[in-house]
Amino acid sequence: MVYRFMIISDEADGFMREIQIDADAKFLELHKLILEACGYEDNQLTSFTICENGWEKGQEITLEKMDTDSYEDNYIMAETELSEFLEDEKQHLLYTFDPLADRVFFIELSEIKTGKHLDKGKITRSIGEPPVQTLDFDEMFARNPIVDNSAVMDDDADLYGSEIDSDEIDLEGFDISDEF
Repeated sequence: MVYRFMIISDEADGFMREIQIDADAKFLELHKLILEACGYEDNQLTSFTICENGWEKGQEITLEKMDTDSYEDNYIMAETELSEFLEDEKQHLLYTFDPLADRVFFIELSEIKTGKHLDKGKITRSIGEPPVQTLDFDEMFARNPIVDNSAVMDDDADLYGSEIDSDEIDLEGFDISDEF
């Protein structure tokens, strides 16, 4: 069986990649094809997430073995075949390509070709420019600095209202003494 995947991004208008790969291939091969299709370096701890009911996150397949609770299964790209989790057309996946900023590609298994086999996956369509692989946080903060409210606030500003009514404060249960 051959899977045909459609890959899009919500960050880059007009970006689309199409990849065809054998159903028995490992997730690692799909990962490498995505990097190649986008011109990305292989220097991030990427992961795939199998989606259920549309885009609801399900099982994660990671590049490296992660320390998780013993009751959770840990699936690694190099050891997990695509067919182990993907069996229906229109099934969705997320591919996290920038884990620090939690940026993803949206992937749909758009077609399953039965009776066919591919020795090696291939990029069959490439449209538009991909988003940058990782965000430069220094550049991002320079463009959109954190607002400093101290310049806007009056020194005598009352953040909690005009007055505090001491009768409304219930001190029962607190041990208040003048000793330190």
